[in-house]
Amino acid sequence: MSILRLALITTALAIASSRAESPAEQKVLDAIKSPDLTIVHLWAPWCSNCQAELKGGGWLKMVKDNPHVKFYFISVWNGGEDGRAMLKKFDISDQSNITILADPGPRGKDHIKQFAGLPLSWIPTTWVYKGGHLFYALNYGEVRFPVLQQFLEDSKSEWSHENEPKIE
Repeated sequence: MSILRLALITTALAIASSRAESPAEQKVLDAIKSPDLTIVHLWAPWCSNCQAELKGGGWLKMVKDNPHVKFYFISVWNGGEDGRAMLKKFDISDQSNITILADPGPRGKDHIKQFAGLPLSWIPTTWVYKGGHLFYALNYGEVRFPVLQQFLEDSKSEWSHENEPKIE
C-alpha cells in the first residue's frame, strides 16, 4: 500500500511542478522555428539592469540597425504586464520588427524558472535563434550591444568542418 501512496504522491508533485506553456511562450516557440534570425529578450520594467539597457539606447539602435531580425521582448516576473509603456518611452514599441509579449507569471518566490525549455534564473536574459536552433545565450545581465551585433553577424555565416583534416 505504501508503494501505491508513494507513486501517487510522486505523480501529484510532478503535475504540480510542471507548467503549461503560456501564450507568450507558445508564440516564441513558434517564432524561433523560423529560418530568420530571432532575438528573444526576457526582461521586466522594474529591473534596474533592464532599465539601464533601455536608457543607453542600445536596444533601439540594435532594432533599427537590424530590420531583418525579429525581436521578441518578453516581460517576465511582472504579473502578466508586458511593459509596453516603458518600451514606448524609449521608442522601441513601435518598430516593425518588434513583438511585445508578457508571461503571466508572478514576481517573487513563485516566478517562472524556465521559458521555452531553457532555464531562466536572471533578467535580463537574451537568446539568439536561427532556424529553430539556439545560437547564443546571454543569461546573466545586461547585453553588451557590440557583442550582440557580432553574434548576429556570426549567425549569418555558413561554415562547417566538413573539409578539414581529421585529428588522429
